[in-house]
Amino acid sequence: MDYLWSLKDLYSSFDGEDFKKDMSALNGILKEYINWVDNTVESSRDIRAALEQFIGIKTRLSELASRLYNFSELSYTVDTKNEKATKNMEILEVKLSSVAEANAKINKWIGSAADIDNAIQASDILKEHEFYLKEIIEKSSHLLDGKQEAIIARMKNTGSSAWLKLKDLLTSTLKVDIELDGEKKQLPLSIIRNMAYESSRELRKKAYEAELASYEKIDDSLSACLNGIKGEVITVAELRGFGSPLEETLFNSRMEAQTLEAMLTAMRESLPAFRKYLRTKGQLLGSKKGLPFFDLFAPMGDLNKKYTYEEAVKIVDENYRTFSSSLADFAKKAIESNWIDVYPREGKIGGAFCQDLHIIGQSRVMLNFGGTFSDIITMVHELGHAYHDECIKNESMLNSDYPMPLAETASTFCETIVKKAAIKAASKEEAFAILEMELSDVTQVIVDIYSRFLFESELFKRRKDGSLSTGELNEIMLWAQKEAYGDGLDPEYMHKYMWACKPHYYTADTNFYNFPYAFGQLFAKGLYAEYEKRGKAFVKDYEALLRVTGKNKIEDVTKMMNIDVRGIDFWRNSLKTIEQDIEKFLELSAEKL
Repeated sequence: MDYLWSLKDLYSSFDGEDFKKDMSALNGILKEYINWVDNTVESSRDIRAALEQFIGIKTRLSELASRLYNFSELSYTVDTKNEKATKNMEILEVKLSSVAEANAKINKWIGSAADIDNAIQASDILKEHEFYLKEIIEKSSHLLDGKQEAIIARMKNTGSSAWLKLKDLLTSTLKVDIELDGEKKQLPLSIIRNMAYESSRELRKKAYEAELASYEKIDDSLSACLNGIKGEVITVAELRGFGSPLEETLFNSRMEAQTLEAMLTAMRESLPAFRKYLRTKGQLLGSKKGLPFFDLFAPMGDLNKKYTYEEAVKIVDENYRTFSSSLADFAKKAIESNWIDVYPREGKIGGAFCQDLHIIGQSRVMLNFGGTFSDIITMVHELGHAYHDECIKNESMLNSDYPMPLAETASTFCETIVKKAAIKAASKEEAFAILEMELSDVTQVIVDIYSRFLFESELFKRRKDGSLSTGELNEIMLWAQKEAYGDGLDPEYMHKYMWACKPHYYTADTNFYNFPYAFGQLFAKGLYAEYEKRGKAFVKDYEALLRVTGKNKIEDVTKMMNIDVRGIDFWRNSLKTIEQDIEKFLELSAEKL
C-alpha cells in the first residue's frame, strides 16, 4: 500500500510533454474565449446559439484550467518548498485572471439578455444548465464593469493569493521546540497538533504549551497575512454592492439569511448542554474549573490505542458497508488507487481536505494521519467528501460546483455512519469512549464553530477601521471562545492563537467557512434520522440528493427530503439528538466520578 497520493492521472510531471502541451493549449483557449466574448457581446442576436456556444467554450476552459491548477496546487500542498509547483500556480493565476474582464462582459450580457427563458426551453443543453445560467443572471447585479473585475483579479495575485502562500509556507515549515523523554527536539507543527489526541495528559499539555510558544516566532507575519486578506475581502465586497462579507458569503452559498439565523439561534440555545459535557469531562480528567483546552481532544476509555493505517482502512470498509456496498466499494477504490496522501511530514500543510478532480472523475484526499481513532474519523470525513464527488461526477463541469454548507453534508453523514456502527459493535467501555469522542467532535462543530463565527464577524467589523495587531487578534479569539464555551473551558488554558492555525480564515474566496460545518453536521443528523426510519430504501434518495447539490439553492435541496431549514424546529430537533447523547454521557460519567 502506497502512503503518498499519485497525481499521474493528471500529469506525468511539470516537465512532462502532457503538462507543457496543456499549458500551451490553455493560452489558445483563453484567447479564443476572450475573442468570442467580444464578438458575442458586440454583435450576437441569436441568444440561443450564443448561450449554447458559451456553455461549450466555458466547459472546455473550466476543465483544462482545473486540471492544470489542481495538479500544481496538490503538488504544492504536500511540499510547500516545491518551486515548480509554486511557480506554475502563480503562472496559472496570472493566466486565469486575464479572462476576468471577459467573464464580467459575458455575464452582464447574459444578465440583460431578453427572452432568455424561451431560449433555454428550446435547447436541451441549455435546459441542462438552466440553474447555472439563472445564477449568472442573479449574480450579474453584483458585477463591476469588465475592466474593474480584471483589475481585481490581477491584484489578487499579488494580494490575497500571495498572502495565503506566505501563510502556508510559514506554518508548514514552522519547527516547534519540545522536550520529549529528556531529549530536545524540533518537530513540524502538524505533528505537535496531533499530540492533542495522545493518551498522556502530560504530553498533551506539553504539546499545547509548545504549540502556543511556537506561534510567537511567526505571529506578526501571520497577522499581516490575515489583515491583508480580510482587508481585500472587505474592499471587494463593498465595491460589488454587498452590505458585508457575510452577506456576500450567504449569496455565494445559495443560502438565505433566515436559514443561518434559525440555525445560529438553535445553536445558542444548546450551549448550556455542551458546557455541562465539557465540565464533566474536565472533572473526569481531574480539573475543577472547566476543561483545559489541551484536554478538549483527550481520548477517554478504551480508545487510547493507536491504529495503523491498514487497521483504519479495515474499519472504514466494514462500517461503510453497514450503509451501502457502493459507498464501501468507492472507498476501497480510492485507497487502492493511491488517491490518499496519508502521513504528516515537513513541508506538507496541516489539516486534511478532499479535492474534487471532476475532469478525470476522481478525488484526492490529504490526511495527516497520527493513528488515533479521531484520525480514522477524519479519514471517514474526507472520504465522505470524495463520495459526494463520485455521486456528482456524471454532471457537467458547470453543474458540479456545490455550495459550502452542502459540501459538509456527505462528509458528516459518513462520520455518523461509522460512529453509530462502531458503538453497536463495541463493549460498554468502548461505547462510552466512542460516545465521548463523538461529543468531542460535535462540540468542535457546534461550540468551536460558533466561536469561529463570532471571531470572524468581529474581525471584519474591526478591520474596516484598520489593521489589527497580533494582540488584538488574540484578544478577539479569547473573547469568542469565552462567549461560546462559557464555563465549559478552564479560563487559564484557552487557545488565543486559533486564528493562526485554522486555514479557513485565510482564503479570500471562502469567508465564514465555519457555519457550513454546523449546517452539515445538523443537516446530516436530520438525514440520518430519516435513514433510521427508512433503512436501505433511503440510500437511493440520499445519492439523488447529492447529485443535484450543484444545481439548486440550499433550501430547495433540503426540501427534497421534506426538511424546512428556514424554521428553527428542524435545527432544534437535530440538536436535541446531540443533547440526548450528552445526557447519556453524563449518566455514564456519574458512575466514574
